[in-house]
Amino acid sequence: MSTWSAALLIFKKDLRIELRSGEILITTGFFALLVAVLSSLSFYLDDVTSRRVAPGVLWISIAFSGVLAMGRSFQRERDHDVFRGLLLSPLPRPAIFFGKMFGIMAFLSIVELVLVPLVAVLYRLDLWAVLPQLMLLVGLGTLGFAAAGTLFAAMGVRTRTKELVLSVVLFPLISPALLAGVVASREALGGASVAELMDWVRVLVAFDLVLVTLGALMFGPLTSE
Repeated sequence: MSTWSAALLIFKKDLRIELRSGEILITTGFFALLVAVLSSLSFYLDDVTSRRVAPGVLWISIAFSGVLAMGRSFQRERDHDVFRGLLLSPLPRPAIFFGKMFGIMAFLSIVELVLVPLVAVLYRLDLWAVLPQLMLLVGLGTLGFAAAGTLFAAMGVRTRTKELVLSVVLFPLISPALLAGVVASREALGGASVAELMDWVRVLVAFDLVLVTLGALMFGPLTSE
Protein backbone atom coordinates (compact mmCIF):
# COMPACT_ATOMS: atom_id res chain seq x y z
CA MET A 1 0.00 0.00 0.00
CA SER A 2 1.32 3.41 -0.94
CA THR A 3 1.87 6.18 1.56
CA TRP A 4 -0.99 8.29 0.20
CA SER A 5 -3.43 5.38 0.11
CA ALA A 6 -2.63 4.57 3.73
CA ALA A 7 -2.91 8.23 4.71
CA LEU A 8 -6.34 8.38 3.07
CA LEU A 9 -7.47 5.35 5.08
CA ILE A 10 -6.46 7.00 8.36
CA PHE A 11 -8.07 10.26 7.29
CA LYS A 12 -11.35 8.48 6.48
CA LYS A 13 -11.19 6.62 9.80
CA ASP A 14 -10.94 9.90 11.73
CA LEU A 15 -13.77 11.44 9.73
CA ARG A 16 -16.08 8.46 10.33
CA ILE A 17 -15.43 8.60 14.06
CA GLU A 18 -16.07 12.35 14.13
CA LEU A 19 -19.29 12.02 12.11
CA ARG A 20 -20.59 9.55 14.70
CA SER A 21 -19.50 11.46 17.80
CA GLY A 22 -19.09 15.11 16.76
CA GLU A 23 -16.85 15.52 19.81
CA ILE A 24 -14.00 17.50 18.28
CA LEU A 25 -16.09 19.80 16.11
CA ILE A 26 -18.55 20.65 18.87
CA THR A 27 -16.00 21.33 21.60
CA THR A 28 -13.52 23.06 19.31
CA GLY A 29 -16.19 25.10 17.56
CA PHE A 30 -17.81 26.35 20.76
CA PHE A 31 -14.44 27.21 22.26
CA ALA A 32 -13.36 29.20 19.18
CA LEU A 33 -16.68 31.04 19.04
CA LEU A 34 -16.50 31.82 22.76
CA VAL A 35 -13.01 33.31 22.40
CA ALA A 36 -14.16 35.44 19.47
CA VAL A 37 -17.29 36.70 21.21
CA LEU A 38 -15.57 37.52 24.50
CA SER A 39 -12.75 39.28 22.65
CA SER A 40 -15.21 41.38 20.68
CA LEU A 41 -16.93 42.49 23.89
CA SER A 42 -13.57 43.48 25.35
CA PHE A 43 -11.76 45.08 22.40
CA TYR A 44 -14.30 46.53 19.99
CA LEU A 45 -14.28 50.34 20.04
CA ASP A 46 -14.83 51.62 16.50
CA ASP A 47 -14.39 50.53 12.90
CA VAL A 48 -10.74 51.61 12.75
CA THR A 49 -9.81 49.72 15.90
CA SER A 50 -11.77 46.67 14.77
CA ARG A 51 -9.63 46.27 11.62
CA ARG A 52 -6.53 46.22 13.82
CA VAL A 53 -7.88 43.90 16.50
CA ALA A 54 -9.86 41.41 14.39
CA PRO A 55 -6.83 39.62 12.84
CA GLY A 56 -5.34 38.91 16.25
CA VAL A 57 -8.66 37.62 17.58
CA LEU A 58 -9.11 35.39 14.52
CA TRP A 59 -5.67 33.80 14.70
CA ILE A 60 -5.71 33.41 18.48
CA SER A 61 -9.07 31.66 18.24
CA ILE A 62 -7.70 29.33 15.56
CA ALA A 63 -4.53 28.59 17.53
CA PHE A 64 -6.22 27.86 20.85
CA SER A 65 -9.02 25.81 19.32
CA GLY A 66 -6.46 23.96 17.19
CA VAL A 67 -4.57 22.79 20.26
CA LEU A 68 -7.84 21.53 21.70
CA ALA A 69 -8.66 19.67 18.48
CA MET A 70 -5.22 18.07 18.33
CA GLY A 71 -5.38 16.96 21.93
CA ARG A 72 -8.81 15.38 21.52
CA SER A 73 -7.85 13.72 18.23
CA PHE A 74 -4.89 11.93 19.79
CA GLN A 75 -6.76 11.25 23.03
CA ARG A 76 -8.95 8.89 21.03
CA GLU A 77 -5.88 7.01 19.89
CA ARG A 78 -4.63 6.74 23.46
CA ASP A 79 -7.88 5.63 25.12
CA HIS A 80 -7.91 2.14 23.61
CA ASP A 81 -4.22 1.96 22.70
CA VAL A 82 -5.11 2.56 19.05
CA PHE A 83 -1.99 4.61 18.45
CA ARG A 84 0.22 1.69 19.43
CA GLY A 85 -1.71 -0.44 16.97
CA LEU A 86 -1.08 2.09 14.21
CA LEU A 87 2.63 2.14 14.98
CA LEU A 88 2.78 -1.66 14.97
CA SER A 89 0.87 -1.95 11.71
CA PRO A 90 2.67 -2.24 8.35
CA LEU A 91 1.52 1.26 7.41
CA PRO A 92 4.38 3.66 6.60
CA ARG A 93 5.01 6.11 9.42
CA PRO A 94 4.71 9.13 7.07
CA ALA A 95 1.26 7.84 6.11
CA ILE A 96 0.16 7.97 9.75
CA PHE A 97 1.48 11.51 9.99
CA PHE A 98 -0.26 12.71 6.83
CA GLY A 99 -3.52 10.95 7.68
CA LYS A 100 -3.72 12.55 11.12
CA MET A 101 -2.60 15.92 9.74
CA PHE A 102 -5.30 15.91 7.06
CA GLY A 103 -7.89 15.02 9.69
CA ILE A 104 -6.88 17.91 11.92
CA MET A 105 -6.86 20.26 8.93
CA ALA A 106 -10.40 19.16 8.04
CA PHE A 107 -11.67 19.75 11.58
CA LEU A 108 -10.05 23.17 11.78
CA SER A 109 -11.28 24.15 8.32
CA ILE A 110 -14.88 23.41 9.30
CA VAL A 111 -14.49 25.49 12.45
CA GLU A 112 -12.93 28.32 10.41
CA LEU A 113 -15.89 28.33 8.01
CA VAL A 114 -18.01 29.46 10.96
CA LEU A 115 -15.37 31.46 12.80
CA VAL A 116 -14.30 33.80 9.98
CA PRO A 117 -17.83 35.06 9.17
CA LEU A 118 -18.54 35.45 12.89
CA VAL A 119 -15.44 37.59 13.40
CA ALA A 120 -16.45 39.65 10.36
CA VAL A 121 -19.90 40.25 11.87
CA LEU A 122 -18.63 41.01 15.38
CA TYR A 123 -16.05 43.49 14.11
CA ARG A 124 -18.14 44.89 11.25
CA LEU A 125 -15.71 43.87 8.53
CA ASP A 126 -16.42 43.79 4.81
CA LEU A 127 -15.73 40.06 4.45
CA TRP A 128 -16.49 39.75 0.73
CA ALA A 129 -13.90 42.39 -0.15
CA VAL A 130 -11.08 40.47 1.55
CA LEU A 131 -12.35 36.88 1.28
CA PRO A 132 -9.73 35.64 -1.25
CA GLN A 133 -6.87 37.09 0.80
CA LEU A 134 -8.18 35.67 4.08
CA MET A 135 -8.85 32.24 2.56
CA LEU A 136 -5.29 32.07 1.25
CA LEU A 137 -3.69 33.23 4.51
CA VAL A 138 -5.84 31.11 6.81
CA GLY A 139 -5.41 28.05 4.59
CA LEU A 140 -1.62 28.32 4.59
CA GLY A 141 -1.51 29.00 8.31
CA THR A 142 -3.75 26.01 9.05
CA LEU A 143 -1.54 23.68 7.02
CA GLY A 144 1.64 24.55 8.91
CA PHE A 145 -0.17 24.61 12.24
CA ALA A 146 -1.66 21.17 11.63
CA ALA A 147 1.70 19.73 10.55
CA ALA A 148 3.52 20.99 13.66
CA GLY A 149 0.65 20.05 15.96
CA THR A 150 0.36 16.52 14.57
CA LEU A 151 4.05 15.86 15.13
CA PHE A 152 4.17 17.10 18.72
CA ALA A 153 0.76 15.75 19.70
CA ALA A 154 1.93 12.30 18.58
CA MET A 155 5.10 12.69 20.65
CA GLY A 156 3.10 13.52 23.76
CA VAL A 157 0.32 10.97 23.34
CA ARG A 158 1.87 8.69 25.98
CA THR A 159 2.29 11.42 28.60
CA ARG A 160 -0.35 12.36 31.14
CA THR A 161 0.22 16.09 30.65
CA LYS A 162 0.09 15.97 26.85
CA GLU A 163 -1.99 19.16 26.50
CA LEU A 164 0.55 21.12 28.55
CA VAL A 165 3.49 19.63 26.67
CA LEU A 166 1.79 20.34 23.34
CA SER A 167 1.11 23.99 24.22
CA VAL A 168 4.57 24.65 25.62
CA VAL A 169 6.35 23.18 22.60
CA LEU A 170 3.92 24.14 19.85
CA PHE A 171 3.26 27.84 20.41
CA PRO A 172 6.91 28.97 20.28
CA LEU A 173 7.38 26.91 17.12
CA ILE A 174 4.39 28.34 15.27
CA SER A 175 4.87 31.92 16.47
CA PRO A 176 6.50 33.02 13.15
CA ALA A 177 3.47 31.78 11.21
CA LEU A 178 1.06 33.39 13.68
CA LEU A 179 2.87 36.72 13.43
CA ALA A 180 2.96 36.56 9.63
CA GLY A 181 -0.72 35.60 9.53
CA VAL A 182 -1.81 38.41 11.85
CA VAL A 183 0.19 41.12 10.06
CA ALA A 184 -0.84 39.91 6.60
CA SER A 185 -4.50 39.70 7.64
CA ARG A 186 -4.34 43.22 9.03
CA GLU A 187 -2.89 44.48 5.75
CA ALA A 188 -5.59 42.60 3.83
CA LEU A 189 -8.30 44.24 5.91
CA GLY A 190 -6.61 47.55 5.18
CA GLY A 191 -7.14 47.03 1.46
CA ALA A 192 -4.00 45.16 0.35
CA SER A 193 -4.44 42.88 -2.67
CA VAL A 194 -3.15 39.32 -2.98
CA ALA A 195 -0.16 40.59 -5.00
CA GLU A 196 0.73 43.04 -2.24
CA LEU A 197 0.63 40.23 0.33
CA MET A 198 3.01 37.94 -1.55
CA ASP A 199 5.94 38.55 0.81
CA TRP A 200 3.87 37.24 3.72
CA VAL A 201 2.49 34.43 1.59
CA ARG A 202 6.04 33.31 0.81
CA VAL A 203 6.85 33.27 4.53
CA LEU A 204 3.83 31.05 5.21
CA VAL A 205 4.62 28.76 2.27
CA ALA A 206 8.22 28.35 3.45
CA PHE A 207 6.98 27.65 6.97
CA ASP A 208 4.56 25.01 5.65
CA LEU A 209 7.19 23.29 3.52
CA VAL A 210 9.62 23.08 6.43
CA LEU A 211 7.02 21.78 8.91
CA VAL A 212 5.43 19.25 6.56
CA THR A 213 8.81 17.90 5.47
CA LEU A 214 10.11 17.80 9.03
CA GLY A 215 6.96 16.06 10.23
CA ALA A 216 7.09 13.40 7.53
CA LEU A 217 10.77 12.68 8.19
CA MET A 218 10.75 12.87 11.99
CA PHE A 219 7.39 11.26 12.80
CA GLY A 220 8.80 7.74 12.67
CA PRO A 221 11.91 8.28 14.83
CA LEU A 222 10.09 10.45 17.37
CA THR A 223 7.22 7.98 17.87
CA SER A 224 9.32 4.82 18.00
CA GLU A 225 9.46 2.90 21.26
